[in-house]
Amino acid sequence: MTERSPASSPSGKVDSDRLPPARFAFERHTWKEIAHLLANLPMALIGFVYVVTVLSAGVGLTVTVIGLPLLATGLMGARQLGRLERARARALLGVRVDEPSPLPLGRRKGGGFFQRLWMGLADPVGWRTMLYDFVRLPWGILTFVLTLTSLFVLWPVLPFIARGLTNVDRAMVRGLLSPSDELELRIAELESDRGVVVDTAAADLRRIERDLHDGAQARLVNLAMGLGMAKEKLLDGTDEKLVAAMVEEAHGEVKLALQELRDLARGIHPAVLTDRGLDAALSSVASRCTVPVKVTADLDSRPVAAIEGIAYFTVSELLQNVSKHSGAKSASVDVWRSDDRLLIQVWDDGRGGARLDGGTGMRGLADRLDAVDGLFVIDSPPGGPTNVTAELPWRERTAGSEQKWV
Repeated sequence: MTERSPASSPSGKVDSDRLPPARFAFERHTWKEIAHLLANLPMALIGFVYVVTVLSAGVGLTVTVIGLPLLATGLMGARQLGRLERARARALLGVRVDEPSPLPLGRRKGGGFFQRLWMGLADPVGWRTMLYDFVRLPWGILTFVLTLTSLFVLWPVLPFIARGLTNVDRAMVRGLLSPSDELELRIAELESDRGVVVDTAAADLRRIERDLHDGAQARLVNLAMGLGMAKEKLLDGTDEKLVAAMVEEAHGEVKLALQELRDLARGIHPAVLTDRGLDAALSSVASRCTVPVKVTADLDSRPVAAIEGIAYFTVSELLQNVSKHSGAKSASVDVWRSDDRLLIQVWDDGRGGARLDGGTGMRGLADRLDAVDGLFVIDSPPGGPTNVTAELPWRERTAGSEQKWV
């Protein structure tokens, strides 16, 4: 059996009086939990004062124009306090809680002030953070006093006390500071999309009213005046050739008015789309484009009329942009179905540089697709080519979903 000799110093003397290195009595995780519990009080004080100030000021000033905006701003500030608390829990308690999605306040330019205000006031993440900061004050006082006392009096059992108290903290962070569930996010998304749909419908109605007033209505007024003058000339026994010329001119006005009414009806909902489907309707649009367009549609059935209409108007708007702004020599349109999605791809070899904020209607198309859970992506580097991809949800057409258009 081999025996170890005592450690000796450089001088050859046995160093039998060396002490072991000093160590903390508690593990590193225990000290982190203690630090978290001691920091509860100052953090709870900050959160409680913030919540009381925001609520009292916001609710008290609701009779004025700044009350609700102040409350919405306070809820956004509460989100930042929640972010700080989640970071503290990650660092000291090892709690992994995902960050909530930001409010989509600046995602859509079409959203007005009142829509953004309502989204801020209805933010579930901000309200849960306010509740968290409000109820934390008594809990912060309790944990601070109990932890500080146990550190000097009950230190042998402090690790067990710290673990029990921090488990409550972990539960509160997970319960009140976690992201909204899928249903809450979906509700907020649908509320925002509803505003976009309403704004789009109102803009379409204003466009139709303007086209009727400035186009067909003006021509019909001129037609009525021309026929009235021709009638007077005929009754006065004026030269029949002059009357015939006036009637011929009125006949031309009738043709132009009918053409404008047809164009307007096509802009509302083209008959070819209802009768023959998306393939024929897109081919008709492509034939009116100033650039040669190749259309490929691989669809074995037809989606519901609403999705079909949005797809048609999306391609129509994109091809108008190709004609007016791209300087392209050729273009193509591809439409196909992939599982429960309808995919549209419009390509051209033009100069490129298309953007959502470029003033060519791209933002309106993106908003319209987003309102029905669609997707709109532009790939258009300067110098071209431009490739626009749109996705729409596919919903099968049933007998009850057919729409009749006159």
